[in-house]
Amino acid sequence: MARRNLNDLLAFVTVAREGSFTRAAAVLGVSQSALSQAIGGLETRMEIRLLARTTRSVSPTAAGERLLQAIGHRFDEIEAELDALTEMRDKPAGTVRITCTDHALRSLLLPKLAPLLHEYPDIKLEFDISYGLRDIVADRFDAGVRLGDYVDRDMIALPISPPFRMAAAAAPSYFAKLPPPMTPNELTAHRCINFRMSGDGGLYAWEFERDGRKLNVHVDGQIILNTSDHIVAAALAGLGIAFILEDEFSPHIEEGRLVRVLEDWCPPFAGYRLYYPSRRQLSPAFKLVVEALRM
Repeated sequence: MARRNLNDLLAFVTVAREGSFTRAAAVLGVSQSALSQAIGGLETRMEIRLLARTTRSVSPTAAGERLLQAIGHRFDEIEAELDALTEMRDKPAGTVRITCTDHALRSLLLPKLAPLLHEYPDIKLEFDISYGLRDIVADRFDAGVRLGDYVDRDMIALPISPPFRMAAAAAPSYFAKLPPPMTPNELTAHRCINFRMSGDGGLYAWEFERDGRKLNVHVDGQIILNTSDHIVAAALAGLGIAFILEDEFSPHIEEGRLVRVLEDWCPPFAGYRLYYPSRRQLSPAFKLVVEALRM
């Protein structure tokens, strides 16, 4: 069975309701001649007169009135649903998916985004904990959060935190057996707590800098971990020197549970950035997330 032309049916409903080809053409944004041809074609295909035309007015025939009553409200329902969808587009709702590190989630994202969730109960946030760079387009994330320059160039990168510093530290019990290193190169004589990168699976080379001189040191030790919480726990247990973000160690250094070394080799560097595709149309929910995280 051939499908009916819904545009022609909409044209009929509009003319029947307006009682005028002129007014109906204005409502639909078409010419009177095009509208007249559409109605004529519909009547020809149905083999029945739908509109009674006079020089002064247009009104439905009995058949036209029956058709109007049968389908007119359906177009009203479609229009109402389209309006509802438009309101949904502008309403802050839906799920925003973000890939980030556990430190970024604990120290930055949850504190800043918790008030947003309280204010907008229709917004949902999903966090994926990962240390490697993710293809947020292929993996269907709305955004990622990473440190400094570790962001693809074709992304919008929005700074969302102050600069950070790295810190090397170990428990006093560890340094009771070995003297603290005075330069990064001396770390090769120490037991260090290694960090396994989740992206390429390699071990993180500790990065140091002083007076413009940069050093990357590949350390060795008895334990390899891939989360910062466990690295801190291993350092507190005296298993070696660890190297992570300064604020992960700060409470333990201040209270004497850890001893910091090589501080003059750890300058500030760019903090966290929120990155997302430059070509993606931002949903109302994601726009609110961006504004909540913006510095």
